[in-house]
Amino acid sequence: MTAPSEQTGSPRPAARTVLISGAGVAGPALAHRLGRHGLRPTVVEVAPALRPGGQAIDFRGETQLRILRRMGILDELHRVRTGGSPMTFVDAGGRELLHLPAEFAGGDIEVLRGDLSRILYEASLAAGAEYLFGDSLTSLTETATGVDVTFRHGPPRTFDLVIGADGLHSNVRRLAFGPDADHVTHLGHYAATWSLPNHPDLGLGLDLRPGTGTGAGTGSIGHNTPGRLASVAADRTDPARARAFLVFASPELAYDRHDPEAHKRLLRGAFAGLPWKVDRLLDSLGTADDLYFDSISRADAPAWSTGRIALLGDAACGATIGGMGTGTAILGAYVLAGELSRSPGDHRAAFARYESLLRAYAQDRQKGGDRTGRFLAPSSKLGLRLRNTLLGRRRVLAWMLKAAKDGTALALPDYPDRPANSPSTQMH
Repeated sequence: MTAPSEQTGSPRPAARTVLISGAGVAGPALAHRLGRHGLRPTVVEVAPALRPGGQAIDFRGETQLRILRRMGILDELHRVRTGGSPMTFVDAGGRELLHLPAEFAGGDIEVLRGDLSRILYEASLAAGAEYLFGDSLTSLTETATGVDVTFRHGPPRTFDLVIGADGLHSNVRRLAFGPDADHVTHLGHYAATWSLPNHPDLGLGLDLRPGTGTGAGTGSIGHNTPGRLASVAADRTDPARARAFLVFASPELAYDRHDPEAHKRLLRGAFAGLPWKVDRLLDSLGTADDLYFDSISRADAPAWSTGRIALLGDAACGATIGGMGTGTAILGAYVLAGELSRSPGDHRAAFARYESLLRAYAQDRQKGGDRTGRFLAPSSKLGLRLRNTLLGRRRVLAWMLKAAKDGTALALPDYPDRPANSPSTQMH
């Protein structure tokens, strides 16, 4: 990225056009809020379309629910809620060792990531967002009046601002802030998930309750050996399908992040010969076309913005899983868009206030990701026994649930929506 030639004291144009990289959750959430504040968002996404399915994600605490309500999507999320996902850990013979209720992982409301992404996408389209699927950024050149952007496939364009909402391995962060090695820390584990047929011998009964549209089945069932977790859960929207979830401890591995066949080889090597239903899960890898595989890692950007470019969600301060990053990303989108609407002629001040309001909160949520691998796949038999014993105590579990909910509280400003022709959003 070339440095801007902005003159000190020269008037700054209002932030009017905003390019957002990433159409997962944070990107569409930001596009929706920017559109409602009268700005013109464009979202670029490397995938050819929205990615359906995925793991269940949760929101918890009044702050997160209040922002979802302000965004106008809470009622729709209630309509597609899963009802929560209880977790059961079993021994090699299938006997229960630990059962965690739905609210442990599901929070106040749990939805599938694909459903959340779709709802936010549709809301952002209604707010005027433009989407560029099947493309990605190749360069960012900041000038005194904007950011010149080149794309892998589309023609070059210029935007007032660029936001990286493209996850832990953010392309925008790489282009504007430096390589992953400078910002991403491996936390000692890898995780994978994919869909497979729900065979009867998986033991995943799914009882669809009339009138709710949610599954009230067994949730996920998992088996541990030291440093390994293999689990499977019924698909809440299609009882004929299930979803595998594997975690294993490992030093950082060298592999192609974009090669699913390499990911499958690593999983087969890590779990070969394990008991329970592991062989059946590994066999299903051969036909899996939706495999997600990544390290459990943490991203830390020393600053969330530079010039006209800023980071949002996991790109700024994220963890692969377990850090309640989705709720934080929604709050971040709400605050970032609101601050830009408050200071349309001064993006630097808006970025600074956005980071000041959220950095400590995001870092606190991020700590959950640091512990996720050790919780899901303790490294020793003693560690497994301690986890199962402690969480099997009702009082300990109740304290953890309360602490998790209390930790999501955050006082945020109210940012009223502004019409597209509001003078405060026009170019100076």
